[in-house]
Amino acid sequence: MQLRDVTPDDVDAYIRMRCDPVMMADLGGPVPRELQADKVRRDARDAAADVSWIKMIVPDEGAPEVVAGTVVVWSHDTEEGPLSEIGWMVLPGFQGRGLAKRATRALLERARDEGRWGVVHAFPAIGNGASNGICRSLGFRLVGEQEVPFAGRVLRSNHWAIDPRTDLVSPR
Repeated sequence: MQLRDVTPDDVDAYIRMRCDPVMMADLGGPVPRELQADKVRRDARDAAADVSWIKMIVPDEGAPEVVAGTVVVWSHDTEEGPLSEIGWMVLPGFQGRGLAKRATRALLERARDEGRWGVVHAFPAIGNGASNGICRSLGFRLVGEQEVPFAGRVLRSNHWAIDPRTDLVSPR
């Protein structure tokens, strides 16, 4: 598996992930296709500027054109102050292979090694057993349930937090 920065050429992957009703079932449904080119441009700009870590998951380094999903770490302001958040998406054809867990671990290890992002939060939907399982298995602690805004919607999510410097569980 390889992680690479998102580029403006990744519009198709964004459309396959963000505009698909199955992929977006836990995130309030698909988002408009026509917004994806601008979203990719902004994300590629933020990744290139190292404002956010926006990585495309490439399952086979021998086939770099094949993208399985994304894993992202970014910071945003909340009422309590800045918050670092991690999120991931893996296309259905690549699910069940451990790619999301390995990609998430890789970014948390990088955050630990670079001393960046501090405590990292994740907000998977309450009913998303796979993503909640990733949080549990990597050493996140469950903070509680929380309503979270996403793409103009409010989602009921589990709030998980991890300090990669001290809490990241070693791989088995």
